[in-house]
Amino acid sequence: MRQKLLHEGANELTYEIREIVKKARILEKEGVSISWENIGDPIQKNARIPDWIKKIVTDLSLDDRTYGYCDSKGEPETREFLAERTNRLGGAKITANDILFFNGLGDAIATLYNYLTPTTRVIGPSPAYSTHSSAEAAHANHQPLTYRLDPDNHWYPDMEDLRNKVQYNPNVVAILLINPDNPTGMVYPKEILEEIVELAKEFNLFLISDEIYNQITYNGARAYALAEIIDDVPGIAMKGISKELPWPGARCGWIECYNRGKDDEFDRLCKTLDDAKMIEVCSTTLPQLAIPKILGDSRFEAYRNDLNEKIGRRSSFISDTLQEVPELTFNPTYGAFYNTIVFKKGTLRNDQTLHISNPTVKRLVEEWVEGVSLDFRFVYYLLGATGICVVPISSFCSDLLGFRITLLEEDEELLKQTFTRLRVAIREYLDS
Repeated sequence: MRQKLLHEGANELTYEIREIVKKARILEKEGVSISWENIGDPIQKNARIPDWIKKIVTDLSLDDRTYGYCDSKGEPETREFLAERTNRLGGAKITANDILFFNGLGDAIATLYNYLTPTTRVIGPSPAYSTHSSAEAAHANHQPLTYRLDPDNHWYPDMEDLRNKVQYNPNVVAILLINPDNPTGMVYPKEILEEIVELAKEFNLFLISDEIYNQITYNGARAYALAEIIDDVPGIAMKGISKELPWPGARCGWIECYNRGKDDEFDRLCKTLDDAKMIEVCSTTLPQLAIPKILGDSRFEAYRNDLNEKIGRRSSFISDTLQEVPELTFNPTYGAFYNTIVFKKGTLRNDQTLHISNPTVKRLVEEWVEGVSLDFRFVYYLLGATGICVVPISSFCSDLLGFRITLLEEDEELLKQTFTRLRVAIREYLDS
């Protein structure tokens, strides 16, 4: 090409959650049966949508209005519904004009980081969720900037690490929370959230809270929404229906902007996001129209509570199963539907293997493990030997070695078989 086409930040666009699928598909062709524990898609893990929700969507599909454009910011009646829902929390107050729809949160995340000045940084948690960390790193032409979640303290944020990085890096303009957290399943305690709000006040930052899992908590936990604790700090909450209903295929998410009038620069950012959506015209209409009808239905709360209880049971079984391996650092989960399991320091080596009877699969795995991180090595051997597909935690911008699993399998007997096999494989691998 006459000119260089890509800036350096393009090298930061990685997503191992789906990259591992490419290798799993190769092994599938060689006869390996895959157990997909890599991605948070409830539908793929045998979730069944209730008939009453399907009827709402079906009836909407018969309405010609659902095939057209909607308001650029999003369907007005849906934004009114969501603003009232947030205002009932008793914290920050918003109107429908403070809500902007996107085609999924991936679209919202990419748009937000795209319009930030390249020299500014958003500091987020590590282990990091790849969509956020990749987009932030790409916009900044640099590796992601993260604060540490502590596996030895329930995965809570290391507040000293966060404060130091904010204090000594003047390019930081915002702190990202993912609450409940992906990939750890941690739910931020209210007192820690309040401490982060005070930090934002002290250094004149805004807050971003990814709340896609806000309604998915269990085992006695409660996730506080950003609106409840933000006080007068500017902030953006990111929400959607992909996990809560669940309807990931709808690609329907939105942001809520809080305290726009408190800072001119922040208000300009929010207006720019509005303008960017106007250029695009609008987000998908039908799922927006479904939101008030589904979330406002008297049956929804009981339905969601039942799903959360089931996830909690799976969490407890997985906890009981994997805590039997002393070489693992294991924290029970309280939100979302993931768990991050860490190998204790010194337990992984570059000569450990699992038995693979298929010679072609064995050859492929041996090729893949050349020169990779030790947790990638484990993940590839696990995939080849058992077909269990998990994601190495070092791919989540972390110096820890481990893997992420999901808690999604609706077939509880299959779930028990999968994680019992996983425990056996870990033991075999560590003893090899």
